[in-house]
Amino acid sequence: MIQTARIRGVLAPVVTPFKADLSPDSQRFIAHCKWLLSQNCGLAVFGTNSEANSLSMEERAMLLDQLIAAGVDPSRMMPGTGCCSIMETVKLSAQAVEHGCAGVLMLPPFYYKDVNEEGLYRYFSEVVQRVGDARLKIYLYHIPPVAVVGITTGLVERLLAAYPNVIAGMKDSSGDWNNTKTFLDAFSLRARHETSSKSQTPSSKSQGSSKIQHPKDEETFRAGRGGDIDNETSFDVFVGSESFLLANMRNGGAGTISATANVNPAAIHKLYQKCSDVCVKRRGSRKALGTSASTTAELEALQTRLNVVREVFSSRKFPSMIAALKQAIAIYADDPAWRTVRPPLVELSPEQAQTLAAELKAIWFSMPGL
Repeated sequence: MIQTARIRGVLAPVVTPFKADLSPDSQRFIAHCKWLLSQNCGLAVFGTNSEANSLSMEERAMLLDQLIAAGVDPSRMMPGTGCCSIMETVKLSAQAVEHGCAGVLMLPPFYYKDVNEEGLYRYFSEVVQRVGDARLKIYLYHIPPVAVVGITTGLVERLLAAYPNVIAGMKDSSGDWNNTKTFLDAFSLRARHETSSKSQTPSSKSQGSSKIQHPKDEETFRAGRGGDIDNETSFDVFVGSESFLLANMRNGGAGTISATANVNPAAIHKLYQKCSDVCVKRRGSRKALGTSASTTAELEALQTRLNVVREVFSSRKFPSMIAALKQAIAIYADDPAWRTVRPPLVELSPEQAQTLAAELKAIWFSMPGL
């Protein structure tokens, strides 16, 4: 069977627009997805910032069907399919596979807390076996600040041993770089034919932090992610915040699945692409990186700029990042309907909306082509 290329790069957990009656607005949803794709951003629809757990299984399935019917490329999609119910997870995952989606992003069952590794292993194993399709690619979703139930290295090791061609990677939204680095060191390089020396390790506990210390030498980029990787058995690690994108790429990561990619996709992709270009040059010629002081400065400047934008949207002065993202789209698309969120979330107040608009203007933020 011919294997298609793994999905990598920048993906957005696409925000879900709602009508006044709180039903999903498929027209706006499709339009936003197409805009994201035009900005070189993939689609992790039905993620946390999509308000996925405020959507029914039927609503998720309907929206995915409508995206496909609208001609949106499924190879650019990684739908969120993880539910507390095994049966709902199986149905949504099977639908994504049938549509040809590049993979599925799967939360652990999160309602019951303090479940052990054996219980989580059985859950994911049941899903794999019940979907029963070799095309299934699962990206495990680790987001302990929200789900509480997390993904451990022990669980990943067991799942990879049992289903090496199905467990494709993970999204780490712990907000802890040291945790991401642990998974990268343990699993990301398992299929690589060569590795370079380990880089320095930045540390930060906050997804919105701009204080990550990055290694200065592009020689610290891992050996490239193209011809060096077994596409079928690599374990791809995405960070849940673009604040860690440069560090992730320097350590063999696959990219980012980030909330702010909904509004700042091109700039995030620019850093990803620059990092990827460095990896390509490294494979071709070490000398290309030997004179890379200017490249280092450029990469770090791009990362710093991304952090500035993210800090605006993650500010605690707003009721939620989701509401702030939707308000920004409402502003730059001149479409107030985008403000709507489903309870229990609440939209920004008029005063908060003015504050957001002023802060974005102050950093010269824009959403071209929206």
